[in-house]
Amino acid sequence: MTFHRRTLLKSAAAGAAAHAIPPARAAKPVRMSVGTQRYPTTPEMLDYFKRHAVGHIAGYSPEQGKPWTVDTLRRTRAMCEEHGVALDMVVPSGFRDREFLMPETRDRAIAAMQELIRDCAGAGIPAVKYNMSFLSMERTGNTPGRGGSSYSTWRWEDAKARAGELTDAGRITEDVYWERVEHFLARVVPVANEYRIRMACHPEDPGVPASGYRGIVRPLGTPEGLKKFVALHESPYHGLNLCLGTTAEMLQDPNREIHGIIRYFGERKKIFNIHFRNIKGKRDDFMEVWPDEGDMDMIEVARTLYEVDYPYMLMPDHMPRHPDDPGFGKQAFAYGFGYIKAVIQAIGRVG
Repeated sequence: MTFHRRTLLKSAAAGAAAHAIPPARAAKPVRMSVGTQRYPTTPEMLDYFKRHAVGHIAGYSPEQGKPWTVDTLRRTRAMCEEHGVALDMVVPSGFRDREFLMPETRDRAIAAMQELIRDCAGAGIPAVKYNMSFLSMERTGNTPGRGGSSYSTWRWEDAKARAGELTDAGRITEDVYWERVEHFLARVVPVANEYRIRMACHPEDPGVPASGYRGIVRPLGTPEGLKKFVALHESPYHGLNLCLGTTAEMLQDPNREIHGIIRYFGERKKIFNIHFRNIKGKRDDFMEVWPDEGDMDMIEVARTLYEVDYPYMLMPDHMPRHPDDPGFGKQAFAYGFGYIKAVIQAIGRVG
């Protein structure tokens, strides 16, 4: 085969021109950022976050187990800013999730949440992330995963044996549940409105049958329940920490159904934080896996978040564990941070 010099030069010029063309940019800015809610909030952890492209966090009180004060909030925010990290949100400290819902503890817990909202306003921190649940994060075991890692697993078939073991909360019907949620929101949302602090509630993990589990119903473990929740005491400051893994656990076909849920809450501006994690499986039978190997296409999930102009953090959460990554799981979360950073860059390049 004979090649002519002119043909070679044309091919070389065409190749150089192609490489000189910058990649297409998204039609609008990508406002999502890499975030985390890992603890403790210390200079060492802030350096770890910054090394791994985390510029925004939901912080825990440096005085673990003690309530935040406006002074600790201000000091923590200043420490974060010294390390180039924004304290965008805080996690309550000093009381448990269920205390919002128990008659004997709720008044104290609600007063503490009201005070935290006021203190966040005084310290210039715009949001609070919280949970509200009678049950803990229930799981039935672990499944071996890639490279010796372990995947936290929930199978209703394995959990049914304990379904009748009541917690010390007794039997909580759906009507009782919603009465207690209403009691909380009626007292806290007006304070959030007054001080313009976003309240991001995490869904219940996992969803359980409508009849409940261990005597407890879980309306915030269903899409319908979450929709009802954000409609109660409607406010631009009352919304969700939408955990994509937990939401996928509510669905029969997560890869298809997750986009409609993101659009529903995203178009209504009810998503204040995202736990960007993946699962294999579906409602009543799933395991928590690495973000690239689950059933949801996380690139497409991010595209839908971009479509609704979601502007806050994407956080790794519930990363798989493995024996040479004990405690905090710094290896696993470093992988999660890098994965999210790459996803955000990809969305910014091609829209």
